[in-house]
Amino acid sequence: MFPAVVGARRIRGMSRAEIPVCPEGAAAMVLCFLVGVAAGVATKQPVFIPVGALVGLYFLFAVKVANQWEKAAVLRFGKYQGLKGPGLFFVLPIVEKISGFVDQRIRVTDVTAESALTRDTVPVNVVAIVFWVVWDAEKCILEVSDFSQAVQLSAQTALLESIGRHQLAQMITERETLGKELQRILDAKTNSWGITVQSVEIRDVHIPAALEDAMSRQAQAERERQARIVLGTAETEIAAKFAEAALLYKDNPVALHLRAMNMLYEAMKEKGAMVIVPSSAVETMGLGGMLATSTLARGPLQPG
Repeated sequence: MFPAVVGARRIRGMSRAEIPVCPEGAAAMVLCFLVGVAAGVATKQPVFIPVGALVGLYFLFAVKVANQWEKAAVLRFGKYQGLKGPGLFFVLPIVEKISGFVDQRIRVTDVTAESALTRDTVPVNVVAIVFWVVWDAEKCILEVSDFSQAVQLSAQTALLESIGRHQLAQMITERETLGKELQRILDAKTNSWGITVQSVEIRDVHIPAALEDAMSRQAQAERERQARIVLGTAETEIAAKFAEAALLYKDNPVALHLRAMNMLYEAMKEKGAMVIVPSSAVETMGLGGMLATSTLARGPLQPG
């Protein structure tokens, strides 16, 4: 048995949650500090400067921004409070934190299966693409630890199982059917996580070079066999038509003579044409007089 080696490109998710501050919060902090300095200078009371710094420090950690395609999960003392975003929102520093930003756009995962055995024990390398999307960010965060890796591993397992259930010919000629089967299996598994697998496409199926050459020779031999069958069928049909014509000419000598005259005309209408007719045919079809007439029509023979 050939070992099945499966790999997938890692899709990173929710990495923005690791960053405690955002550019908007930093800008708010600088603005509050400048306002405090300006107020302290204007009123000649330096107390406004630390107040502005403290307010700016609050906004530094409280201001969060989620993009249009993102949802952020907010935890208060470790307890889930809800989703925020898209747009600007606030959290309570120390009390609340962002568990993660969930990207709700369509994602693409490349999955490859190397040296996986088909149902007819042929090792193949298969490359598939999985299109999936998070439709429920709450389930995605609360039900799965790492939903990106979960989708990848599920796709890898489903691809290997599907390869083992199909023969090589089916995988090559029925890629769309195979992709729909994988999509159905993955969607049933990931739907409870708040994830929908929209489609799975089989991008390529690689077979060993030696097997590919053998399949090419087999296809060529099959085409030659079909050509010979067609040629034999044509010969059989022609023979049958000749047999039917012979039965018609048997009881109708006039038709046979007319057919013979037509054949001679077609053969002798070209200049310089020479027609060799067997003597038996001349006697059977009564072509002696017709050949003499044709010779006289051409003119007297020139002496050599």
